[in-house]
Amino acid sequence: MPMSNASPTVFKTQSFTHQWVAFAIMVLFFAIAPIWVYPIFLMKIMCFALFACAFNLLLGFGGLLSFGHAMFLGTAGYAAAHAAKVWGWNPEVAVLFATACSAGLALIAGSLAIRRQGIYFAMITLALSQMVYFFYLQTPFTGGEDGIQSVPRGKLFGIFDLSENKAMYMFVLAIFLSGFTIIWRIVHSPFGQILKAIRENQDRAVSLGYDTDHFKLLAFVISGALAGTAGATKALVFQLASLTDVHWSMSGEVVLMTLLGGLGTLFGPVVGAAIIVSMQNYLAQFGAWVTIIQGLIFVICVLAFRRGVIGEIAHWLKKPL
Repeated sequence: MPMSNASPTVFKTQSFTHQWVAFAIMVLFFAIAPIWVYPIFLMKIMCFALFACAFNLLLGFGGLLSFGHAMFLGTAGYAAAHAAKVWGWNPEVAVLFATACSAGLALIAGSLAIRRQGIYFAMITLALSQMVYFFYLQTPFTGGEDGIQSVPRGKLFGIFDLSENKAMYMFVLAIFLSGFTIIWRIVHSPFGQILKAIRENQDRAVSLGYDTDHFKLLAFVISGALAGTAGATKALVFQLASLTDVHWSMSGEVVLMTLLGGLGTLFGPVVGAAIIVSMQNYLAQFGAWVTIIQGLIFVICVLAFRRGVIGEIAHWLKKPL
């Protein structure tokens, strides 16, 4: 039987067509949603979506469960707020500086945590996160429990005034799409394939000659840096950097977003973040019952959609999303 002359590139392009369609739908949604939905609410979704995507890169594709990712979100928030308010830096420079700070912290934390595997890795990240939390609670520049308030949004490149919600929305959208595209590229790169191999069977990856600790550390640093980008953007959107973003409950929240949307999927964390943020916003009238309601909804979703919302859709379509 004659072999087909079709190029492998053609098959590769066809296999990712559905992901391009999903990406186009996501971009279209965020582009036109401000017409009907409050922009601040959408910006909050995008910040947490980027945070969840960064976490999913580590857990979903690298197989590393971190209970301390909030330290990167909060560190970048404080760094960006301090740079914008005290040093008077432009927003784009403040975000880049905050991302670098989170990457540096991720390098230090990862160098310590990567020495262990499984639950021990998770516990080390949780312990380090708690240390960072108490450091920010005591150090003067963070403002303690009050945080850094009235953070100026500034002017993007010294031209575009981000105090206007429309301009700020476009800035946040550009950051979110850039971060998402970076993660998409990483997942489909040779580096991403090695991460998946390590996730599935680390011993086999070692036997093939890969320095697994090196790849895991790199994934941890990239994930921490992107989580920091989300934290810095969030601090500028709400003009506030507080201890809430460093608390361990924030690390648990991002796990919830990822599992709800679909672990190991590209678009799952975005949907999961949208669901959680929407519940927090629209169920706020129930006060302390919000946490209980969230827990019940999570249990129901896990029982009904064991792969997550996007995971179930991908399974039904028989195509990765």
